[in-house]
Amino acid sequence: MRLLRGMVADVNLEPTLGSETRKIRPCVIVTNNVYNGRVPVIQVVSLTQWSVRKAETKTNVEIEPSEGNGLAKASVADCLQTRPIDRRHRLIRVRGKLSPEKLYEIDMALRVVFDL
Repeated sequence: MRLLRGMVADVNLEPTLGSETRKIRPCVIVTNNVYNGRVPVIQVVSLTQWSVRKAETKTNVEIEPSEGNGLAKASVADCLQTRPIDRRHRLIRVRGKLSPEKLYEIDMALRVVFDL
């Protein structure tokens, strides 16, 4: 399957250390489509369950479930938790794709995180 920027996919993030996001969870692919097609390692932003505290964090992006993104519950893209993964070993399945507007919000949060 061709992976595209903005896709939501279940990823096995184990093993982890310390405060890294754990377990199998949905993530958003944020690397560009050239890299997604050519190299096995891609960059993802993990999603976590929505909460008021998480929603108020400047570098988190709220995502409502939809048929298009394949999420079942309100989530937050935690842009501080970006992570490289080897898609051949960690990617489990693709759920869907974010809207261009939501992906733009993630882009803006990543600009804050990385001071771009």
